Amino acid sequence: MIPGKRRVLNDSSLDCTKQQLKKSKTSIRAKVEHPFRIIKRQFGFDKGRYRGLAKNDNHLLPMFALSNLYMCRRRLPI
Repeated sequence: MIPGKRRVLNDSSLDCTKQQLKKSKTSIRAKVEHPFRIIKRQFGFDKGRYRGLAKNDNHLLPMFALSNLYMCRRRLPI
């Protein structure tokens, strides 16, 4: 929640519930958007071309698998 809107909220139960709901949404959003950031920045997949649904799917699925490996690279045994 941006600070200007947070200042407007009181400590009532409804406002606390709104804040908890926003926090749960943002934590889920961060977990979902992180692999997209890795694919775009680390692997250079900024712009996608239409090659057909099957070819695009076959290209993106390994990229997401590699992004999962990239995210847990410190926990993998070398």
